[in-house]
Amino acid sequence: MLRPFVTRSPNAQAVVEAISSDFINRANELLAEKTEIHVMLTGGTIGIATLAALGSDELKNKVDYSRVHFWWGDERFVPKSHEDRNAIQARKAFLSKIALDETKVHEFPASDEGLSLDEAAAQFAKKLAEQSPHFDLAFVGMGPDGHICSLFPGKAAPISGEAIIAEHDSPKPPPARLSFSYEAMNSVDELWFVVAGADKQDAVSVAFGDSPEDLPVGRVKGAKATRWYLDSTAATKVFGC
Repeated sequence: MLRPFVTRSPNAQAVVEAISSDFINRANELLAEKTEIHVMLTGGTIGIATLAALGSDELKNKVDYSRVHFWWGDERFVPKSHEDRNAIQARKAFLSKIALDETKVHEFPASDEGLSLDEAAAQFAKKLAEQSPHFDLAFVGMGPDGHICSLFPGKAAPISGEAIIAEHDSPKPPPARLSFSYEAMNSVDELWFVVAGADKQDAVSVAFGDSPEDLPVGRVKGAKATRWYLDSTAATKVFGC
């Protein structure tokens, strides 16, 4: 089994700086090998802060983003312009600041586009199957309960072969969400967990413990590499710092 790479930082801002620097280097390495790459984004405090850093004047031109496809690990099923959408937050923090190819931005359907939640999941799954992207890297946030994407503790596992799921009753509002499945996340070459805060330390300890699959965060790993970016408070129970 491939062991995860762990980068520990003294605080959340240092986590953001480490992720941003490493992502620029890794994206450029991949683009030196391939015509284009597929990257999955995440929301959450650290996820959006990382995107804001990458969209800063200092860093926004460090990668040829016109060759990058952008996806999201999950999305809240709310109207397209709603502030809760991960895509809206990512556009404000990052995508609006860089030179990109809009045809390579793959947002989940919104609730005001004439589809039910299940129809939206089916439509996006069909698009995914038709395009058959190879995901090079995914940023993955984690909640204090150990959830990732919109895969929550206590929920039944998706049917084998399903890449996209419809979550009708999320324990965290809003209740309706769309998400990549465990199976889909496990097919991504590199998973980069971006985690900070003392409220995450219990879930981190489970992820690095003897029974990681007790929580959703422990049920996924990168097909080629798994990286964890942790601040000192999130890492306390595992690394004592």
